[in-house]
Amino acid sequence: MRRGEARPARFSLRRRLVWQFVALSALLVLALFFAVRFAAERASRASQDAVLEAAVISIGDGLRPVDEGLELDLPYATFSMLGAMGDERVFYSLSTDERLITGYENLPPPPGVPGDLSPLFWDADYRGNRLRLAAISRRVLVDTRVEEITVTLGQTRYGQAAIARDTARSSVWIGLGFFVLALPLALWAARSVIRPVDRLAGAVARRGPHDLRPVRHPAPQELLPLVAALNGFITRLRGALALAETFIFEAAHRIRTPLSLVRTEAEIALAETSDEATRQRLRRMVRAIGESSRSANQILDHAMVLYRSDQFSAAPVDFAALSASVLQSVQPIAEMREIDMRAEGLDTACLVPGDDRMIEVALRNILDNALKYSQSEGQVRISLTCREGMATLAVLDEGRGLGPGDEDLTVRFRRGSNVGDIVGSGLGLTIVNEVAAAHGGRFTLQSRAERGTCAILSLPLSDPVSSS
Repeated sequence: MRRGEARPARFSLRRRLVWQFVALSALLVLALFFAVRFAAERASRASQDAVLEAAVISIGDGLRPVDEGLELDLPYATFSMLGAMGDERVFYSLSTDERLITGYENLPPPPGVPGDLSPLFWDADYRGNRLRLAAISRRVLVDTRVEEITVTLGQTRYGQAAIARDTARSSVWIGLGFFVLALPLALWAARSVIRPVDRLAGAVARRGPHDLRPVRHPAPQELLPLVAALNGFITRLRGALALAETFIFEAAHRIRTPLSLVRTEAEIALAETSDEATRQRLRRMVRAIGESSRSANQILDHAMVLYRSDQFSAAPVDFAALSASVLQSVQPIAEMREIDMRAEGLDTACLVPGDDRMIEVALRNILDNALKYSQSEGQVRISLTCREGMATLAVLDEGRGLGPGDEDLTVRFRRGSNVGDIVGSGLGLTIVNEVAAAHGGRFTLQSRAERGTCAILSLPLSDPVSSS
């Protein structure tokens, strides 16, 4: 990440879904509690009102005139019915507009005029108790005149409140049980929602580095925009890689051809001139052109290897035949310097899965290094062995070997400490190491006990082969 850029926020979609499910469950539990409590209170009040209505009507029906005045027959069944509702207190009164006939004094009056068929209900406080009251009116003939008598009946609600509390408490336990059950259900639901994303990610992750086909994995409707965006990115990437490959090949042609032409002209001029000063300048020109051409070739080879490392489709390659072909191509250089090239094991087929162009570039760089750093009239030995599932090519030269601190020369543009007077770009061994890594192999470079170096390139075999 570049300095100054904001770090992208990280969050878990699965965790977010779980918390949303849990929060929704908690809200549902609270809603259940209040709904049950409200329903229980309404049900208890409705049942109490029904009992009070029957009781106050029964008391009103028990009121009748007699010669001495009024007679009230308080039915036993009425108070038994009220007592059946729990440990409640009952208050009653019979009164006219002017006086209390019987019952409790100062009982809260009704908020309106009660009817004679349906009672009037209201709540009020009386002697430190919260009462539910019902009142009904009766017209009675008393002493040759009709008087309207109000029958009022009140009852406490302690038992009803206790029933409502017990019902609400039961709803709380039911809600808590539902909440506890909701957590694993939330985890299961979140996992089910995320599973298509995981499957899509797994399908993309299982692809090889060179697989740039559009994604055709089944996906839910909500993921189709993501799949479409991913396929669009793959299409753009495929186009960019094709453009890069075209650029590498065109750059190789446009750089190598002019350099080869200039070098040829310089060598012709060197052969035709007899002036020593001019010849010295031409020699320096030829040398500089050679260095530039070599550096350009290796830079282009390195770019080609980087490009093909993620793109090549592995095919069987005869490692022995390819090594023999590269050895034959560098043989003229070895003969010019009178270097003896001896090969072993290149006459037996040794198949490795890979890209022949990349392996050829790696072999050319190994042999080129061996010739370049070997002394004239020296010897370079090449041996190929196929055993334990690996094809191992060892190149031993009699050159300068590794200098102090030259433990890892596969780093880009790093050269040995004792080869400053020899032309080189510092990319040859880097190319070899990257080719080996791309093919699942390895490359090592070490000093020989007597003198020179030993370069070893190992690549996995197509099939287990044991030969030497």
